[in-house]
Amino acid sequence: MPDYNLNNSIKIGNRSVGKDSPVYIVAEMSGNHNNDFNRAVEIIHAAKEAGADAVKLQTYTADTMTIDCDKSYFQIDGGTLWDGKTLYKLYQEAYTPWDWQPKLMEEANKLGLDCFSTPFEATSLDFVEKMNMPAIKIASYEITDIPFIRLCAAKKRPMIFATGVAREDDIRNAIEACIGEGNRDIVLLKCVSAYPTPYEDVNLNMIPTLAKEYGCIIGLSDHTMGWTVPVAAVALGAKMIEKHLTLRRADGGADGAFSMEPEEFADMVKNVRITEKALGSSEYKLTPGQEKEREGARSLFIVQDIKEGETLTNENIRSIRPQQGEGLPPVEIDNCLGKKAAHDLFRGEPLKAEDFR
Repeated sequence: MPDYNLNNSIKIGNRSVGKDSPVYIVAEMSGNHNNDFNRAVEIIHAAKEAGADAVKLQTYTADTMTIDCDKSYFQIDGGTLWDGKTLYKLYQEAYTPWDWQPKLMEEANKLGLDCFSTPFEATSLDFVEKMNMPAIKIASYEITDIPFIRLCAAKKRPMIFATGVAREDDIRNAIEACIGEGNRDIVLLKCVSAYPTPYEDVNLNMIPTLAKEYGCIIGLSDHTMGWTVPVAAVALGAKMIEKHLTLRRADGGADGAFSMEPEEFADMVKNVRITEKALGSSEYKLTPGQEKEREGARSLFIVQDIKEGETLTNENIRSIRPQQGEGLPPVEIDNCLGKKAAHDLFRGEPLKAEDFR
């Protein structure tokens, strides 16, 4: 595997993402606005209250995504949430009107949230670029579109790739396309393009594999139900988490059935932050609290008064647990037995090297 020399820490807006930075948590709005601008604004406010760092939009129209055609190539089937529709019909229902997007970005920024989008082809890329969005997300099904990836990478913004349908060659080709445009700010999101995703298909063990193979920031775009999988991903090294957010699943919408409600999203954020704290450092050393607690580890103590010149024996010195105050370590007992007390020693005192000769 070549060394791509990708950046392991990047900036999205004013936030650092990657090594030594907090996990960057993205609330994906997608089509959960249900064609209601005020609901879209509500979702942004819910994202802020739940602790997200960013809101993500999608920028397309049905016509920029596909064609209006009833042929089998464009019919959705296979046991998805959208079986029975054509792709064109689905995208008509789910798209976020473009005239909303500058207003939604302004609302997010007012709340201190980053806002960026997934463009899908050149016209949507030009549109989001005019808004000066701080990152570009490439959807899983576009990772094979190398000419489009080159266009995006040339904007010199962080590139976030969903890898749901990507083979290894697709990932390599996408990375090399970015590098060819002088862009090394790349995030790979472990992803499964199944809605919702069965837990047994997630394969979180790929997160450290991707990190090792490509040397870039790794995250998770998750479509499972609940927050268990994102939290586990953080434990495995994910530095970005993306989850769909809606106000209430019962409200329906194209992606509502597998999206989180605000309370669930807030629980996820809380547990991600707890996990970050618990992960701590990989360096093996005791914390100050552990150093203090170590005083309670077994050590050698005087258990009977001993006069100067008397012999140290198993009866008058022992390895015991104190509350505090370290004597010699227990491994030293054979070096102490048979030695003479250098001065009077008293029961309950730790045994030190200077106490015998």
